[in-house]
Amino acid sequence: MRFSYFVRQTDNGPDPYVTSIKQMALQNQNFRTTIWTGTHLQVTLMCLPPCGEIGLEMHSDTDQLIRIEDGKALVQMGRCKNQLNYQQSLSNGDVIFVPAGTWHNVYNAGEDSLKISSVYAPPNHPHGTVHRTKAEAEEE
Repeated sequence: MRFSYFVRQTDNGPDPYVTSIKQMALQNQNFRTTIWTGTHLQVTLMCLPPCGEIGLEMHSDTDQLIRIEDGKALVQMGRCKNQLNYQQSLSNGDVIFVPAGTWHNVYNAGEDSLKISSVYAPPNHPHGTVHRTKAEAEEE
C-alpha cells in the first residue's frame, strides 16, 4: 500500500490506497482530479475559484457525497431543475448528501479557492479523469 499526501495525475484505483484526503484537496489546483476509481465508488477532488461553481447537474443513477475541505460554499438542491428549493451555507468539514436524481450545484461563497472532495457511488467519471478547468470539463 502507498501512503501519499500528494495529488498525482494518476487514478490510484482500484488498488488499495491510503492518503490524507484533506491534504490532497488543499494541494489540488484542478477543477476536477479523479484520485481513486473502484468498481462501486469513485473519489474526486475539486478546486473552485472565488465566485466559481460546479455547475447545475443531476446524476440519475449515482449517489454523491460532497465534503467541503477548505473554504465557504453554498449548495442548492431540488428534485426539479427549475425548483432548487433547498439551500444551505457550508464551511470546512461540512458534507452534502446528494441522492441519485437530485439536481444540485455548489458555489464558492468565499474569497479564496474552495477545496472539495467528492465520492460517487457508483463511479461517475472515466478512470483517471483530470479536468484542469471547468471549460475543459464541459467540453468532455
